[in-house]
Amino acid sequence: MNHNPLLIPFDTIHQTAPFHLIKEEQYLPAFKEAMKLGKMEIDAIIANDDAPTFSNTIEALESSGQLLGTISSIFFNLNHAETNETIQEIAREVSPLLTEYSNDIWLNPALFEKVKTVFNSTEKTMLNVEQQKLLDDTHKAFVRKGALLEGAAKVRYREITKELSTLTLQFGENVLAETNAYQLHITDRDALTGLPDGALEAASALAKSEEKEGWIFSLQFPSYFPFMKYADNRELRQQMYMAHASRGNNNNERDNKSIIQKIINLRIEKAQLMGFETHAHFVLEEQMALKPDTVYMFLQELLEASIRFAKEDVKEVADFAQKEGLNEELQRWDYMYYSEKLKAQKFGLNDEMTKPYFQLENVEKGVFSLAEKLYGLSFQLNDNIEGYHQEVKTYEVFDEDGTFLSVFYVDYHPRPTKQGGAWMTSFRDQHIQKDSDIRPHISIVCNFTRPTEKQPSLLTFMEVTTFLHEFGHALHGMLSKVTYESLSGTSVYRDFVELPSQIMENWAIQREWLQEVGVHYKTGEVIPEELIQKLIDSDNFQSGYAMVRQLSFGLNDMAWHTLSVPFEGDVIAFEKKAIEKTELFAPIENLAVSTAFSHIFDGGYASGYYGYKWAEVLDADAFDVFLKNGIYNRETAQKFRHEILEKGGTQHPMKLYKAFRGGEPSIEPLLRRSGLIK
Repeated sequence: MNHNPLLIPFDTIHQTAPFHLIKEEQYLPAFKEAMKLGKMEIDAIIANDDAPTFSNTIEALESSGQLLGTISSIFFNLNHAETNETIQEIAREVSPLLTEYSNDIWLNPALFEKVKTVFNSTEKTMLNVEQQKLLDDTHKAFVRKGALLEGAAKVRYREITKELSTLTLQFGENVLAETNAYQLHITDRDALTGLPDGALEAASALAKSEEKEGWIFSLQFPSYFPFMKYADNRELRQQMYMAHASRGNNNNERDNKSIIQKIINLRIEKAQLMGFETHAHFVLEEQMALKPDTVYMFLQELLEASIRFAKEDVKEVADFAQKEGLNEELQRWDYMYYSEKLKAQKFGLNDEMTKPYFQLENVEKGVFSLAEKLYGLSFQLNDNIEGYHQEVKTYEVFDEDGTFLSVFYVDYHPRPTKQGGAWMTSFRDQHIQKDSDIRPHISIVCNFTRPTEKQPSLLTFMEVTTFLHEFGHALHGMLSKVTYESLSGTSVYRDFVELPSQIMENWAIQREWLQEVGVHYKTGEVIPEELIQKLIDSDNFQSGYAMVRQLSFGLNDMAWHTLSVPFEGDVIAFEKKAIEKTELFAPIENLAVSTAFSHIFDGGYASGYYGYKWAEVLDADAFDVFLKNGIYNRETAQKFRHEILEKGGTQHPMKLYKAFRGGEPSIEPLLRRSGLIK
């Protein structure tokens, strides 16, 4: 067992994971050994005969299971970003074990009794703010994870949580498998008119890699989106759209409809065991919104403000398509195509015009430079710190005074072994241990356009914005300055966590930043003022449509999770009814978002997808301060860093926000930024 690199201290730079030393067959033994050690640490807390105190109970509990946390972070990050059948098999075996391990802690009456003793003691009044927050969170975690349950209810809770851990894992595996299973293989060049050279070259490279003639297009975003935007062949666009929109809904071994039904019903049962009407009531108790009614009122307010604009947006595209020769009703597989053409006509702008100025390496440099201007950070590539894949680059991040802050992994391009989308995660969170500041290991994982033989990786404007978004999350993790790991970095309310990420997106349409980051990859020419102005002018293009589309996801999430009786119906019909107020196109039979909605069925956003729009209110309101004081104003940035980014979950998010902003947020900056009010 001593030869297992997962079970000994990492003898590496900053104690980073030694990926090259870890063999797949070592994960399961390491998990079991770490769980055994964690159980011994918990048993020691319980067996301590001294009176329960914050130190010997709450802090001891906080520091227990660290080895297990390290192994879990490495393994599950790889299961999302660099998986294979063996990793997935291990995940299926270990997830129920981890759930059982967790339940053995939270459902232990002797341990809960000690936590209650500290919670109710006079010692609480002598704790500092962060200690009080940890104590409150720990006590509440026990209650919310079943500590008050007894007898059969406690047994059933264990069964539910174990089954949910397996089902959500299976949901995600199915989505990845469905994404990888589809390919559009074309051998006739005439079928691909309209597609830009970069998209064709990437498709040709994919075909060659599989020893096939012609071009292959996949459902991975860098392949799918250009096809939907530019391919003139309507029949092929429809084929691609239907393949993407039916993932998890093909009545095969990867179908997710029955899994959704099981997940929803188990979540209902679990919430009601805990004394809540619905899963949403249970989740929202620990969010800024507090209750479902508040979320629905919020979504309805935004819907009423935007639905008219959304309908006008779609009509504008439909009218344009008709003039362009579309004799049939505008369909979903037409929208992106004609919208892009309309954008080009109205603003003289499309992705192919801007991509040459957004070479990935220069965008990365510009994003790092932005962090330097705002927060004084510097990023130094260190090839001696190993990544988990040959494409992963690893940086050391330093503060203005030279203090080491974080390891930063970046993983930019799609692979069949990687889930779709983009996300930030961590291999180690910041915390204080024995008076030492343990600095974090942060990672962002993306699916950006790959380089080809003829050109480097050139990003769409949306990919540039995505980079800024995930980098904002990364800053939240890298700049954390707290004592306890469970309160570190992004360990905040789900409807607050998107503030640090979404506020970064605002710089994507700031002239000064675009002039720095936009450099033509061939000529070295700075992006012209005319093109910058077009990006700024077009920022609100189809913003009503975009707003309503996001609201439909939020309403769909809330509809599923405000069910109070077991769901026995049709998944497709249920979703259709849930989002009918947001529907802007004629319905298509047997298509659903839900069957591939990983955010809510395989992620942490169940009853929380509204948080993207909720946090948009915060980020628009917060960015108003930068607009007033200057987009690179160091004083404003330092205040945002100190009051938001460094504090993690040590205080209620509204208290943190008000400390930065000086008051509660207004919805007006968001509506104004979206062009929905003047």
